[in-house]
Amino acid sequence: MSGKPAFRRSHGSPPRGRPALCTVQPGELPPGRTPPAPYSDLTDVDEANQAARSLRQIAHQIAAAYSSQPEVLAVVLSGSQATRVADAESDLDIYVYCDAVPSVASRVAIAQGRASMYEVDNRFWETGDEWLEAQTGVQVDVTFRTQLWIEEKLAKVLERFEPSLGYSTSIWHNVLVSKPLYDRVGWFEKLQRWARQPYPEQLADAIIRHNYAVLRGAFDAYPRQLARAASRRDLVSLNHRTTALLASYFDVLFALNRSPHPGEKRLLPLAQALPCVPAGMADQIQALLHASVNAPHRVVIEAEQLIDSLERLVNSPDSHSLL
Repeated sequence: MSGKPAFRRSHGSPPRGRPALCTVQPGELPPGRTPPAPYSDLTDVDEANQAARSLRQIAHQIAAAYSSQPEVLAVVLSGSQATRVADAESDLDIYVYCDAVPSVASRVAIAQGRASMYEVDNRFWETGDEWLEAQTGVQVDVTFRTQLWIEEKLAKVLERFEPSLGYSTSIWHNVLVSKPLYDRVGWFEKLQRWARQPYPEQLADAIIRHNYAVLRGAFDAYPRQLARAASRRDLVSLNHRTTALLASYFDVLFALNRSPHPGEKRLLPLAQALPCVPAGMADQIQALLHASVNAPHRVVIEAEQLIDSLERLVNSPDSHSLL
C-alpha cells in the first residue's frame, strides 16, 4: 500500500502546596450532582436497553472477526458505549491490541464484509479503520495499538510519573474503562490489573505543577498569550490558546481529584461530577468561551477569574500541603 487510507463509498509556578484527597471518594457524587445520563436521547428505558444490547452484539461480532488474526492479542470495547454515557450520535469504539498491526488487506476484508462505507488505514491520529455498519448505520471506529505502545504509555504515568500539557492520564483512563471482548492469553486482563492502582501521588503532583505553570506563573503563561491575541483581534489564535488553557485547566482539576482524565468528550459534565470542583466553574467556562468569540476584550478577565477559582480550590482550608 502507498500509505494512503483505503476508501469505499456506496452512499508555570505551582499553587502553594497540593491539596489532600477530597473527602468524597472518587466515583461518589456530591449532593446535587448527577452524572451524564446514559442514552440521554432515549426516553424509553426498554428502547435504551435494546439499543445497548444491539451495539454490544455488533461489538462482539467485530471482535470475533479480528480474533482470527494471528497478531491480535485482545479486542476491547471502550468510549461512551463502555462507560454507558452513549447517545444516538455515539459511535462504537473498538480497540485492537496486537503484537503487530494486521495487514491492510485483512482489515479491508473485515470492513467490506460489514460496511456500506469505510476507510481503512487512517493514520491521522492513531492507526485505525472506520466504517458505517450496512445494516444499522452505526459508525464503528477501530483503533490498533501494539502491546509495546500501550505498555509504554502506562509506564509513562504509572511508573515514571511524567505529565503532559493536558490529557496526561486519558490513555490510562481509556484502559481502565475498556470492556474486554476477546483476550487470547489473558494479557489485557493483566494490563487492567496494572492500571487499577491508586492514583500515584507523585503523578498528581507532577501534573498539577506542569500544567499550573502555563496557567499562571510561567513568563508566557496562557493569559499573556490571550492578551496578545485579543489586542490583535486574532480570533483564530484566541480560539487556539483558549483551548490549550482549558486542556491544562482540566488536567489540573482531574489530578487534584486523583481521577484519570476521561478525554475531551462530555468533559464539562464529567468534571462537574467530580468530588471537588471550583465554585461557578461551568458558568466561568461558558463566559470564557463566549468572550473568545464575541468579546475579545474580556477574554483575559474571564481567563483570570477561571484560574482564580481553581487556585482557591487548590489552596482551600480543607486541603493540606503534601509537598
